Amino acid sequence: MRLADLGPCELATRARQGKLVIQTGPFSFRLQSPHALLCEGLALLYADYPVADPSAFADFQVVIGHGAGMRRWVRPQSVFSFDGHRVFEPLPAAHAYPLLEWAMNWSISSHAHQYLVIHAAAVERNGQALILPAPPGSGKSTLCAALVHSGWRLLSDELALVDLDDGSIWPLCRPVSLKNRSVEVIQAFAPAAVFNRVTHDTMKGSVTHMLVPTDQLALMHRPARPCWIVYPRYQAGQPTQLQPRARAGAVVDLARQSFNFSLLGDRGFDALTRLVRGCSCHDFTYSQLAEAMALFTAMADAPAPG
Repeated sequence: MRLADLGPCELATRARQGKLVIQTGPFSFRLQSPHALLCEGLALLYADYPVADPSAFADFQVVIGHGAGMRRWVRPQSVFSFDGHRVFEPLPAAHAYPLLEWAMNWSISSHAHQYLVIHAAAVERNGQALILPAPPGSGKSTLCAALVHSGWRLLSDELALVDLDDGSIWPLCRPVSLKNRSVEVIQAFAPAAVFNRVTHDTMKGSVTHMLVPTDQLALMHRPARPCWIVYPRYQAGQPTQLQPRARAGAVVDLARQSFNFSLLGDRGFDALTRLVRGCSCHDFTYSQLAEAMALFTAMADAPAPG
């Protein structure tokens, strides 16, 4: 069953009662919330995702509830709790949907230690994964969203899941988060892209999420082989440029950007060094999305050496 098969009333009822179980990549989430804006976002962005029976096992239970006391009515809030404990500071009720996405990311990055979890976007073409680690403001998510609408399959825009045994990258295939001017950039680049309503005045500015193309959801259980690690940086007016990056520096940087590298010990070190050894590493500067798409597509479609 797909989420769209529930209908608005059944969706709202299951969400309110904590009986909404959604599958996304290797994880299932039991979601509970009374917030109408959250259900509105789910209905749009998760319409074609599988929904399990209300009694089914879920990897994570995520509750986005009301604020306490008078905060249910006066300047109402949305509050994320996990296993009965509040995790983040309360946010305005209007922020319920982006809070849900942040809560799902937190649940995975804090508990999914069967993977090496790296703060990076990841996309796939021809079975090969491109990993895009970068700090906020680098243009990572903008680049990821454009690639998704240029013949690449989304694995994740935030969390690259590295298999500890074979090094493959597992897809999460959840909506792509965009903020501030990136929203207008992608709307102009990919007019067919579908977005949730924009939430203003969040801790990250104005935020929205982009729908994953439906045909990619059928592949949400198919991992990809990592081939490139590219550190993007948007610089207005600069030419498109791809330059080699030392592998040793990439190992150190990815260790810093991993959520659980230190927890995994030897297995984490082995997974990270194997990942970097198997990839070509680059720094990438761009200002024109069309040029960036042409470069990456040519790179992925080039015949294998030898």
